[in-house]
Amino acid sequence: MAEQATAQIGVTGLAVMGRNLARNLARNGFSVAVHNRSPERTRTLVAEHGDEGTFVPSESLADFVGSLERPRAVIVMVKAGAPTDAVIDELIPLLEEGDIVVDCGNAHFADTRRREEALRAQGLHFVGTGVSGGEEGALRGPSIMPGGSAESYQKLGPIFEKIAAQVEGESCCRHVGPDGAGHFVKMVHNGIEYADMQLIAEAYDLLRAGLSASPAEIAEIFREWNGGELESFLIEITAEVLGHTDAATGRAFVDVVLDQAEQKGTGRWTVQSALDLGIPITGIAEATFARSLSGHADQREAARRVFADAGEKWQVDDRDTFVEDVRRALLASKIVAYAQGFDHIRAGSREYDWNIDLGGTATIWRGGCIIRARFLDRIKEAYDGEPDLSTLLVAPWFAERVSAGVPAWRRVVADAARAGVPTPAFASSLAYFDALRAERLPAALIQGLRDNFGAHTYHRVDRDGSFHTLWAGDRSEVEG
Repeated sequence: MAEQATAQIGVTGLAVMGRNLARNLARNGFSVAVHNRSPERTRTLVAEHGDEGTFVPSESLADFVGSLERPRAVIVMVKAGAPTDAVIDELIPLLEEGDIVVDCGNAHFADTRRREEALRAQGLHFVGTGVSGGEEGALRGPSIMPGGSAESYQKLGPIFEKIAAQVEGESCCRHVGPDGAGHFVKMVHNGIEYADMQLIAEAYDLLRAGLSASPAEIAEIFREWNGGELESFLIEITAEVLGHTDAATGRAFVDVVLDQAEQKGTGRWTVQSALDLGIPITGIAEATFARSLSGHADQREAARRVFADAGEKWQVDDRDTFVEDVRRALLASKIVAYAQGFDHIRAGSREYDWNIDLGGTATIWRGGCIIRARFLDRIKEAYDGEPDLSTLLVAPWFAERVSAGVPAWRRVVADAARAGVPTPAFASSLAYFDALRAERLPAALIQGLRDNFGAHTYHRVDRDGSFHTLWAGDRSEVEG
């Protein structure tokens, strides 16, 4: 058994993310209890990085829990789903009232809500915490999105705020809200990440198709873009990936990678949740479906053989104008993706009574996370200035950029359609913009059709109430 309780916080699960998070905690002056189901991983961590701070290793879960100061705070870093439940079930008998269990994995927020309720009934705090930044972020400063009780944050807050990324002296961590709020916000973050990457990929595809440019040449374009309004981590690493040469073949790295994108499920969760809440996140949905389509290799090959010549030849006459058009279209589409993501967070906050601060969420994402970008400061300003902002698109800074980009956006999408270059995220983002700004939508016809075949009723523009037309009778109108 451990001799005495000396560790301020514990980490169980020492795969890459757990290991790096434990090292981050130790580097920042916290004494860290460490445990892994396989003791060898615990011993390796201490042997290789024991000089980085204070680690308190344990080979049994009981000794691990016993080494923690009260109230105990245990970070669980294992695979989401059943493995997380299994660790929690092992921990509960070893814990006491007021202790805190923290899940820093990519859990579904509904699972987090279930776990929080179950542990609360036993006098324990359960804190679902979104962590973004990958293995480097976990080590050097991630974006941290803790949910759970305000009481649990009193202990966790000073720790997490210190190890998180710092931007202009401000931590990229804050208490998001009760129960599943932290994991919900992380889920939407990942949905925006899907859209952001798809849009970047489409911009690359457009530049390559329109300019017949090499990946290395397009890398230079992205490097230039990263010096302006598009500055972001993803734009930065896009230039890095496009500029990389495969050592084995001497070819551009991007040309030797299979064009079938994988996903771990968070994008799908985001779309499913948005459907449940009735929030149109069309750009995120198209990005998620684009990954799915990329994996249907047999269908793609069959269609390519039959429809190989379905597009027109693309001729770009003015290179600089075309590059600027794509940049403007990318910026406008990215703004739509973020606007839809923040709409989704607001809807979830209202549905589950979380009271999430949208401006504060933008603050968390300014550093450490995958979607960190220059214009997150503008998002914070927009929601801080008008918390009930109907849509980010109408905030002055964003409205100006979108308005200025509309002609280019339309040219890019139209030219791509004629050339047969798929731009699902660009096109759906433009369609979303046009739908929002339309004075009248064809939904009126849909309501009429629903009433015709199913007597679902409709509302009128000139008086209150619901109505039904007797389509199979004399077509008179009755109140619904």
